Amino acid sequence: MKQSLELKLGQHLTITPQLQQAIRLLQLSSAELQQEIQEELETNPMLEEDEEQSQDKPEETSANGEDKTENTGEESLQSTDIELADNAINEEYNTDTDWQDGYDYQSPTSTRQNTGDDFPDIDARNSAAQTLSEYLEWQMHMTSLSERDQVIAQAIINAINDDGYLDCGAEEIIQSVEIEDPVEIDEYEAVLHQVQNFDPVGVGAKDLADCLSIQLKQLPKETPHLITAIDLATTENLALLAKRDQSTLRRKLKLSQEQLQQTIELIQSLNPRPGSAVPSTQTNYVIPDILVRKVKGVWRADLNSEVAPKLRINAHYEKMIHRGNNSADNKYMQEHLQMARWFIKSVKSRNETLLKVAKTIVDRQRGFFDHGPEAMKPLVLHDIAESVEMHESTISRVTTNKYMLTPRGIFELKYFFSSHVSTVDGGTCSATAIRSLITKLIDQESPNKPISDSKITQMLEIQGIHVARRTIAKYRESLNIPPSNQRKSLL
Repeated sequence: MKQSLELKLGQHLTITPQLQQAIRLLQLSSAELQQEIQEELETNPMLEEDEEQSQDKPEETSANGEDKTENTGEESLQSTDIELADNAINEEYNTDTDWQDGYDYQSPTSTRQNTGDDFPDIDARNSAAQTLSEYLEWQMHMTSLSERDQVIAQAIINAINDDGYLDCGAEEIIQSVEIEDPVEIDEYEAVLHQVQNFDPVGVGAKDLADCLSIQLKQLPKETPHLITAIDLATTENLALLAKRDQSTLRRKLKLSQEQLQQTIELIQSLNPRPGSAVPSTQTNYVIPDILVRKVKGVWRADLNSEVAPKLRINAHYEKMIHRGNNSADNKYMQEHLQMARWFIKSVKSRNETLLKVAKTIVDRQRGFFDHGPEAMKPLVLHDIAESVEMHESTISRVTTNKYMLTPRGIFELKYFFSSHVSTVDGGTCSATAIRSLITKLIDQESPNKPISDSKITQMLEIQGIHVARRTIAKYRESLNIPPSNQRKSLL
């Protein structure tokens, strides 16, 4: 076969590095955005934080998506993507361009510096959280144990999980002890007893029954119903307690109804997960991206001005760039100048897109802000994408790990999206609203006579909401609510 050359014309979409950066910034959370900006400030000398510019007032926006100060409707991600791609091809390093420096943001730290308020820097004083193993090891070193016993105790502590229970049996732990002389089972049990006396009470237990027994044995002997509680804290009796088998428990323990009730109350006062008393992770605080408030009867959505610092181009370095100079230093500064401009523009595009989507969500879910979750309307990504003329994938990126501060609390933007359920009159009802109604009905039920899923179905039908019983069961399980037979109180 003879080889030949052919010339073909075609079109294909190329995602430029600038466009990739804009998309990546779009899906970052507020904390991740702050970290990204800080890294960019440290690596790009042409970019700096604008600490002198006073914080501008937030744009006047209304819940219906109208902007009273600036029309950002054309700043959708699709149009922004096209603009970024075109600029990547056509824009040269033009240093004569009058670039608008930065977006109107200021970090909490810089705000405190500008106002002069002497607030403590809590984040600077945060230390790594102490794990349960480290806490137990500290107590081990404070206890008068021999070196041999400390090695055994260390092996036991290594086998304790975050809930405070042993993950493996005695033989496996003994085999993991690195000691020349073999460890006897009696020696292991003695050291285990020492570890079980550590704080938190109940740590080092083999199972739930062992954990409750350890806690009960450390209570004062004069504690009411202590002996009957110890009798109840066995694997077999706890299984009957979980099944709500009241009659069998009373017959086995030979207790009256009142005595059984008081014994169960003592058991319920114990901690089934003693390891949870020592948090192993540091608390992560949510920083809202959007602030929602009601002004003159209209719900408004504004960007949180303290999410990220305001950025600008370093004017001193920008003046040092000379047109037509091909030196390495000049090229270096030109490249970083262009990168700084792209970064500022990408951050601004991200925030404008986020604000536009948030305003549309607030407009669609006015009932939630006025009346609560029961008034939530069905909403899917396609509805918002069609309204703001963006792709559904863009809406997904915008609403992931983004939070909204409202008078009813802080919610992730994805919280306002839910599927719809048909009603009797042919309308639709939000799944979130149905979950809220289920929770409300169960909270109001009698402890001695909980309502079943079928009864909840009938009660919702009275309100005009037609939902199948299996749907009620699915929503109830998603709320971690046990079925009616398990909710029935023993009291």
